[in-house]
Amino acid sequence: MSPFRVHIRATLTLGLPLIGSQVATVAIGLTDTVMVGWYGVPELAAVALGASVYHVVMIIGMGLALAVMPLVAAAVASGNRVQARRVTRMGFWLAVIFSLATAPFFWFSGSVMIAIGQEPGLSQNVQDYLRIVGPGMVLMVLFLVLRSHLSALEHTRIVLWATLAGVVLNAVLNALLIFGTAGLPELGLRGAAVASLGTQGLMLLILVIYALRTRGVAEDDLFARFWHPDAEALCQVFRLGWPISLTLLSEAGLFTASVIMMGWIGQMELATHGIALQITSATFMVHVGLSAAATVRAGHAWGRNDLSGLRQGAFAALALSAAMVTLTVLMFLVIPGQLIALFLDPDDPLRPAIIALGIGFLAVAALFQLADAAQVMALGLLRGVQDTRVPMIYAVVSYWLCGVPVSYFLGFVLGLQGQGIWLGMVAGLVIAGTLMMARFWRGAARSPLAV
Repeated sequence: MSPFRVHIRATLTLGLPLIGSQVATVAIGLTDTVMVGWYGVPELAAVALGASVYHVVMIIGMGLALAVMPLVAAAVASGNRVQARRVTRMGFWLAVIFSLATAPFFWFSGSVMIAIGQEPGLSQNVQDYLRIVGPGMVLMVLFLVLRSHLSALEHTRIVLWATLAGVVLNAVLNALLIFGTAGLPELGLRGAAVASLGTQGLMLLILVIYALRTRGVAEDDLFARFWHPDAEALCQVFRLGWPISLTLLSEAGLFTASVIMMGWIGQMELATHGIALQITSATFMVHVGLSAAATVRAGHAWGRNDLSGLRQGAFAALALSAAMVTLTVLMFLVIPGQLIALFLDPDDPLRPAIIALGIGFLAVAALFQLADAAQVMALGLLRGVQDTRVPMIYAVVSYWLCGVPVSYFLGFVLGLQGQGIWLGMVAGLVIAGTLMMARFWRGAARSPLAV
């Protein structure tokens, strides 16, 4: 078997469970969107905005959690399991500290929504939603840290099973609490928030039990002396993690800015935008899963100082990502209406208008699939070689100095409305994808000294 095929097989073996986990994570959001969409368009608009805001905040914690993955991968590849345990424990510490710091924002989020120009009724609904899901931030970030540790050890199947269990529980709780079935109170969007909280708790519990009882993981004693401080490891995770957080935040900020701008146009446009983002997020998760696999494999090659393995593994991951891009573009161009319709009540009088608007959004989304995949795959490879600060600068420039201004200009100055906002996102993603891919191939892929 050729080396390239070996890398393809290894990437798929590691990546398929991670892809499944990422898709399942989006399925939780899709379930919320579909079920709340059946409940009412005003509630759907509030959940679309509230979930986007929650995701932006979570992105910061996710960056800290993702820093654990390449550090553990490199430590394991060099035979230093003690170091792997140290950085994961301090990842837990950072997760708790971060979650406590974000709590006040969620509690007073209604005032923030009004300050950025949202309607008072919508702002109140968003606050009701965020006050419930906000305390779950600590559960989610702890889950992400433990997921990073297990992924670096190539224990990825349990991550998939934990997330699938979350999908099932979330659907059941949504059905019970949003609509008030089985004699339970009808909570509407609050029910969706409670369901999310329970889902996060279950997923974390499954990974904790696995880490405590599974051979090859339990020996690390991740939770023994949990409260013992380790300043060196804490700083190491933070130094690598904060640029990842800002990189992810810059991209998520582009999409959240698009949500805010869409809210200035109208609730129907905002609801449609939320549906279109859910669809594109579902397909994008394939690339996120492959990117995580690329991070682990690049981290292992980096720890072994294997430049040839690093490059061949990168080629394999990029080839798989390109194949998915082709399928996604075809889907967005051939069956966009059917995809949008999945999120709507057949009797909703706004259904035809939302479908027509959503078809236009997905047509634009087809334009940026390659660029979006390129930037997330390049980021995964760069994290694997622990190169995070320059990509952070690229992200800020691409998304905030280019993407957001272009979205505003096309959407409001030129009057293209929602499609103009989406075209601005295309501009930011194209620039980011080009810069980050060039960074990897002209840097670490040529020589370790280039990082």
